[in-house]
Amino acid sequence: MDKSVYKIVEVVGFSETSWEDAAKVAVSAVDRSIRDMRIAEVVKMDMRLEDNRIVGYRTKLKVSFKLE
Repeated sequence: MDKSVYKIVEVVGFSETSWEDAAKVAVSAVDRSIRDMRIAEVVKMDMRLEDNRIVGYRTKLKVSFKLE
């Protein structure tokens, strides 16, 4: 069996539309600088409010990738 080591980073994505879009934004940003992502785990979801209105959604992820 192949031995592997993975690193985990935390990222937060923001979207004015949904938590799902916020997660996609975060994964897309990580994809531009890290290769071989394996898992993205949702850690926390929250909303940004202004004047008692929802103005955006934030999704915090733990993203793992294989070290070479």
